[in-house]
Amino acid sequence: MNKFLALTVFTRVAESGGFTAAARKLGMSVSAVTKTIARLEDVLGTQLFNRTTRQLSTTDYGQEFYERAVMILADLADAELTLQRGNVAPRGRIRAVVPLSFGRVTLVPELPPFLEKYPEITLDLSFSDSNKPIDLIAEGYDVAVRTGNISDSRLITRQLIRSPQVTVASPLYLKLHGVPRTPEDLQGHICIVGSRSGPEWRFVDRNGREIIVHVKGNAIINSGDALREAAVAGLGIIQGTWWLVRKDLERGAVQSVLTDYTVEGAPISVLYPANRHLPAKVRVFLDFLVSITKAD
Repeated sequence: MNKFLALTVFTRVAESGGFTAAARKLGMSVSAVTKTIARLEDVLGTQLFNRTTRQLSTTDYGQEFYERAVMILADLADAELTLQRGNVAPRGRIRAVVPLSFGRVTLVPELPPFLEKYPEITLDLSFSDSNKPIDLIAEGYDVAVRTGNISDSRLITRQLIRSPQVTVASPLYLKLHGVPRTPEDLQGHICIVGSRSGPEWRFVDRNGREIIVHVKGNAIINSGDALREAAVAGLGIIQGTWWLVRKDLERGAVQSVLTDYTVEGAPISVLYPANRHLPAKVRVFLDFLVSITKAD
């Protein structure tokens, strides 16, 4: 079985929504397309399409396989293009939208070596903390970085990191108010609450027991970046993602507390349209995002 041909035929059928339209685009007969899909399903041992007289759609397995197939074909096309063009460097404009805190703390400080390596790439960055879905295709974005579990069949989702939540405070605050030893101790401390997480802070001890503590303070902040600044300024204890405060932890501006208790954070992922071919400029930017989000 020609797996490359099978993947090509499969993606065309999924994108076209039918065997006839795919056959027309591929320059193949409808029967050849149908037989190729049937053989592929036999090899995989699963049904890839839901078939009715009026509509053809991917199954759940089919959609997952489609996303993988698109990436495989894009890798092959990119490799072929690289060989054809030799050492031509990635170039062009990349439009990206990222969360404000992620952009300020994690992305922007790491950009100089990336842009030095790829001087013919221009980054057009937008910053947004909105949780509302972004239509990358309609709005013309190449990539988006988003926090949380996101599902969109038109997009490829690549998880960058699932960083833990950390509980931190400035050395000055801890010197004045003491260091909490258990989550329950937080009830006697000033805690700065993020409007998204709310006053219910969750912890899990080493035995897997969940502990939920209702914290209180004199400030509610709806910006992750401002929440980090509040902790550095000594206003109180905060709970945030590791990537948000990692630079402050490195330089000692804040210290972790309650390190015996784990708190799982939401995944941070990069999303991009499920195109058949991913431009080299976007591919190197995706690799760059992966490299700067690796835990130290």
